[in-house]
Amino acid sequence: MDPVYLTEEHRMLRDTARRFIEQEVEPEGDAWEEAGEIPRSAFARMGELGFFGIQAPEAYGGTDMGPVAMVAQWEELGKTSYGGFAGSTSAHAEMAVPHLINAGTDEQKERLLPDLIAGRKVSSIAVTEPDGGSDVAALKTRARRKGNDRWVLNGAKVFITNGVLSDVYFVAARTDPHAKGSRGISMFIVEKGAPGFKVAKKLDKHGWRCSDTAELVFEDCEIPYENILGEENKGFYAVMENFQNERLVAGAMNAGSMESALAITTQYVKDRKAFGGVLWDKQVVRHKLATLATQAEAFRHLTYHCAWLVSQGRDCVKEVSMIKAMGGELVNRVMYDCVQLHGGMGYMRECPIERMSRDARVAAIGGGATEVMLEEVAKRM
Repeated sequence: MDPVYLTEEHRMLRDTARRFIEQEVEPEGDAWEEAGEIPRSAFARMGELGFFGIQAPEAYGGTDMGPVAMVAQWEELGKTSYGGFAGSTSAHAEMAVPHLINAGTDEQKERLLPDLIAGRKVSSIAVTEPDGGSDVAALKTRARRKGNDRWVLNGAKVFITNGVLSDVYFVAARTDPHAKGSRGISMFIVEKGAPGFKVAKKLDKHGWRCSDTAELVFEDCEIPYENILGEENKGFYAVMENFQNERLVAGAMNAGSMESALAITTQYVKDRKAFGGVLWDKQVVRHKLATLATQAEAFRHLTYHCAWLVSQGRDCVKEVSMIKAMGGELVNRVMYDCVQLHGGMGYMRECPIERMSRDARVAAIGGGATEVMLEEVAKRM
């Protein structure tokens, strides 16, 4: 049953996303997995279909449909069996670009947003560092002024989605060397080709094989003074604010992924002959899938409700943290049991469930580990 928040416009958006996945992603996914990245043509196609502007201002090519539409879109795109595809494209559209939408100057938006929304350029959010993941306040990358017209960045970032492919990087760096913790952090726009910036290496991952992930290095990297994004020394709050959007999108994609995995597995056990019948005849199998479907549906409705809360301007840090914690754990439970119900076939690379189970593992880690999210919930209880 569809959530009550969905309109006919939202359903049309989902239909477009569904056709795109079926016709243009699933047939190409294996080649993208082998290459270890999504081609630029796929980003451009998504831009053409309007997938990158769902919450962006119309003045820059977006449709500004709001958070419920965003969840509807990414739930559907999350049904692909290639989690790395959904990961890369959502990181561009919903984790990186919103920093520019929320904090960019008119000049910055006019120069960059149209190409980013159209998929002509790809972007990354560069916060995580080798010595700190979810602990954003501990970052060590530094930015200092050079004269009156330059910033100089030094440091490293790791686990950066789209790190190789990107043209534009939104980078967190410490601008006040004397400030401690969350104070003294600012955001910057670093574009490909900036002197002193390089992609150190492309990283090899357990899952999300078609999503390029990289380590970045800044060695006396010089950028124009006007490339600071938002207010100086207030970058930590910008990161925290955007995490809410990122985690809501993660919830939507987890909901879609679970629905897809359960549909694939239900069909498999209805076809798989064993013990004089098919696996679906066994009550333990039916009840296992029914239980998982119930939990996944409850999670899906919580995610849509949270999107509605955001659309009403409500403070829902607790609810978003619940979604990230619950979704990351539940999607892994669903995938584990789907592999089990596939038996030996679920362990074969030719089976979509094998890939989906690997891709799901990061859901409890990236964007805020489960343990960090539970602490956010606990602080608000």
